[in-house]
Amino acid sequence: MDMQIETPSGRSEDRLVYTVAEAGELLGISRAFAYELVARGELPVIRLGRRRLVPKVALLAILDPDRPNDPTADAM
Repeated sequence: MDMQIETPSGRSEDRLVYTVAEAGELLGISRAFAYELVARGELPVIRLGRRRLVPKVALLAILDPDRPNDPTADAM
């Protein structure tokens, strides 16, 4: 199953990471709650300098917990 995340503007993107605010919007939660989940360690982030970015694979894992984390698993 190939799951795609659509941005609020309605177009699918090939981005690998999203800001915490964008991830919150995609998940249907507030920006403040998204940052709270990051602080609690429930929403994984990558830190680049002062920026916190949510990997697309982390969002996919939250939305579909049965999906394997290995992107090459679909090729088998």
